[in-house]
Amino acid sequence: MSQRSRTGALALAALVLLTGGCTAVADGVRGTPGAAGLRDPYFPKLGNGGYDVGHYGLTLAYDPASGRLDGTAEITARATQDLSAFNLDLAGLTVRGATVDGAPAAYNRAGNELTLRPREELSEGTEFRATVRYSGVPRAITDADGSKEGWLRKAGGAVALGEPTGSMTWFPGNHHPSDKASYDLTLTVPAGVDGFSNGVRTARRTGPDGRVTTVWSTPEPMASYLAMVAIGRYETGTATALGTVPVLTAAEPPVAAGSAALRGEIPKILARQVKRFGPYPFSAAGAVVTQNGNLDYALETQTRPVFPVASFDRTTLVHEQAHQWFGNSVTPESWRDIWLNEGFATYAEWLYSEQYEHVPARTRFERAFAQDVNWAFPPAAPPAAENLFDPPVYQRGAMVLHKLRETVGDRVFDEILRGWAAKHRHANVTTDDFTAYAESVAGRDLGSLWDVWLYGDGRPKRP
Repeated sequence: MSQRSRTGALALAALVLLTGGCTAVADGVRGTPGAAGLRDPYFPKLGNGGYDVGHYGLTLAYDPASGRLDGTAEITARATQDLSAFNLDLAGLTVRGATVDGAPAAYNRAGNELTLRPREELSEGTEFRATVRYSGVPRAITDADGSKEGWLRKAGGAVALGEPTGSMTWFPGNHHPSDKASYDLTLTVPAGVDGFSNGVRTARRTGPDGRVTTVWSTPEPMASYLAMVAIGRYETGTATALGTVPVLTAAEPPVAAGSAALRGEIPKILARQVKRFGPYPFSAAGAVVTQNGNLDYALETQTRPVFPVASFDRTTLVHEQAHQWFGNSVTPESWRDIWLNEGFATYAEWLYSEQYEHVPARTRFERAFAQDVNWAFPPAAPPAAENLFDPPVYQRGAMVLHKLRETVGDRVFDEILRGWAAKHRHANVTTDDFTAYAESVAGRDLGSLWDVWLYGDGRPKRP
């Protein structure tokens, strides 16, 4: 993301409510309900326990005139315990029905928690498919820092973005970054309107009623906060990057001409980043550029970052494309480790400007060091949810990497950078994982560096 400014009679009654009047599970059942949250340090109710999602199949139809979204989510998952019930995160929409492995499932809503109780318990290790039909007018979420995410409605369309929690406004799922999955998304919109999402567009067809349906495939694991949808009138551009990677860009007509040249640079930027970070981790690339509207930040949505036109410049494009390695492929285990996204992408800006614009990374480091705002807290310990995207996460995070580079030397640092992306490709990581990896490659204890730059409370006397 570009930087931006949750006793007998009573128990029986509760069971009846949860099962929607269905017959209770037989005595002797081994299963227990999955946890209703993963105790993330900033969003403790986000995500759910007891299962691991492998694939989302989303079928969406949207009417921009009314704002109504009709959806079906087919969620293929594996039980990680014996399950009598499990939860999905879903905000604001109305559930019309649910099944588990084709059999009707009882369901109950409590805030953003949708609880499904299958007809038969799910044994640990069993793969199952939960299908949820839902509809309504999805809404935006105002984050703790005042920014908007979720389903952002605009004239003639919408943009759906989800960092950190907004993806639950438009599909049910396990909305925590630790549970990544592949996606297939089918999107139907009215005549004269188009729709875009992540990954490769595998089909585009017009129905007898004029409605346009596009089908998108994201085979590589993706955290739900990186899923996106853009609906409206767009002009598109196509290219090929790295010999085989299709590049699809889309821009709203008023900003299409002005953004065309920079959109055309994406293959070149990716080629340069591959030299520094290693193989590109995905099967598609691109960008979506919108008029500003109620979107005031860029976001690294997987394979196809989204930019308001005011943020569509080369530095931000480099930043969001670097996230495809750092954040999207190598994804934080929890939101506490967000600096592994933003600090790395910020340092990618410094590396790019050093190599191609002749501005030494040390110069960028010294500028960041001099700014008081970057020392409000350590990058690995944002004090609250509203601080996840504050300057220390970005700028001081980048300073950590520059000091690592100066400490171990360019050759070892480049080995750390490329090796980190390769070793944890499509996986989840923690800050401890990174510090341990860096020390293993460097062959030395770097504790004093981490103590001062990554965890220290104040600005050092010397840069």
